[in-house]
Amino acid sequence: MESGSVLAVCRVHQLLRDGGSVGVTAIDKRPVNGPVKVHKLGLRGDIQANRAHHGGEDQAVYAYSQADADYWADALGRELPAGFFGENLRISGIEATHAVIGERWTVGAGVELEVTSPRTPCATFQRRMKEPQWVKRFTDEGRVGTYLRVLRTGSIQAGDTIERTFVPRHGVTIGKWFSEPDADLIAVLRGAEADGEIRLQDEYHTKFEVLLRRLGR
Repeated sequence: MESGSVLAVCRVHQLLRDGGSVGVTAIDKRPVNGPVKVHKLGLRGDIQANRAHHGGEDQAVYAYSQADADYWADALGRELPAGFFGENLRISGIEATHAVIGERWTVGAGVELEVTSPRTPCATFQRRMKEPQWVKRFTDEGRVGTYLRVLRTGSIQAGDTIERTFVPRHGVTIGKWFSEPDADLIAVLRGAEADGEIRLQDEYHTKFEVLLRRLGR
């Protein structure tokens, strides 16, 4: 199967003041040297300021691909170093947005991660980027990266290999679900979960119901 590598492991550098309801944000992630322990809730030493919408076991780690960062660096005309998108892992060789929901990665000596859901841009992210209409622009482009669930804990560091060890047959990618959700994709994902191929986080089922009502189903 396709393999990639970890370019940087990033965790919160400092809490920044933010205009949102929480008042601070932990989006300022920066690379750290050496191995970092990974537990069920993410990287040791990392935090989420707004835990109502970020973090938890289903969003323990956020990965973003260098290819997508390069696209935005070119489009915005500025450097976007590892961690600037609030990601924990800047990766290459594997396109995070094109990962199949439920696929699994083994990183380094044995950390196992499972692809769960796309990153939904928010106002905090827009304030971080200081780009007009950033939420809309990021959404329209669909280069969202992926959240990951930690199936097996351990340590990871820059330079580790990422091996795709399991790819579900349903084939629905993070990017496809984010940009083009419809009743057919819902049926596919529900079927894959019923067959025991994947385990969807609860928010998927909430979104399924909202979307189906909107479609009159």
